[in-house]
Amino acid sequence: MSDTNYVVAKLFYNNETCYCNLPDFTANRGDSIIVETSNGPEIATVSGIGQLIPEDAEPVNILRTCSDEDREQHEGNKKREQEAFEITLEKIKKHGLDMKLVSIHYFLDDQKIIFNFTADGRVDFRELVKDLASVFKKRIELRQIGARDEAKIINGCGVCGRDFCCSAIKHELQPVTIKMAKDQNLTLNSSKISGACGRLLCCLAYEHEAYCNFKRNYPEEGSTLMFEDKKVTLCEINILKRVATLRSQDNITFTVPIEQLPQTSPREESCDESKKEDAIVEEV
Repeated sequence: MSDTNYVVAKLFYNNETCYCNLPDFTANRGDSIIVETSNGPEIATVSGIGQLIPEDAEPVNILRTCSDEDREQHEGNKKREQEAFEITLEKIKKHGLDMKLVSIHYFLDDQKIIFNFTADGRVDFRELVKDLASVFKKRIELRQIGARDEAKIINGCGVCGRDFCCSAIKHELQPVTIKMAKDQNLTLNSSKISGACGRLLCCLAYEHEAYCNFKRNYPEEGSTLMFEDKKVTLCEINILKRVATLRSQDNITFTVPIEQLPQTSPREESCDESKKEDAIVEEV
């Protein structure tokens, strides 16, 4: 961990987490600030102060605290974005492009507009860009994003009742695999383990390491072991209920507290190691 402190903030327009160099004024949790992004100045909310940041994160500068003028500009931009959305939908229809417009964003300096969209394949939007540039008279960027990025921008509540992980707690989206669901003994029903974006739930990856680290101290599920002088098969370890399901040789299934299972030497397999047959990865 570095000795340097950084301001951790979240951008308004896409819920991205950014790491900022300490400014020459005090930035408290919940404060609105203006940060310098690669696309221009933008409003962000301070989440806190930290030292441990991702290796690939590039700290940005905080330009100033958010002023009343900045807030007025932001509100004005939101109205312009709504108007631009309708215009852009018409342009997409005119050019016959198979794409879904997700969001439009004007930056505070009024120099650039970003159009986020989703599509099943690659889209040739060169003529659309020219058309939009002639209408809005600004720098135009069309950005194709994935379904999980769309959910991150739109935001909402997951089946757990909390804000989407992708917009609330994640710095960056990471691959989620079917193996993660299997390791957590979840039913492989897509409607049960998929989020609003239609992809595997982010929290499967978020909790996976804890499940692996716990289970690696016990026999593998499906293995045979001795319990009360009888040979049994370990069917399942339920970490949340802290019970194990065993099946006897005469096919009788029963549960016992996890503490009654014989512990083994920790297995060497990594939580990130995926079996070939289970290496089905959801797109980021």
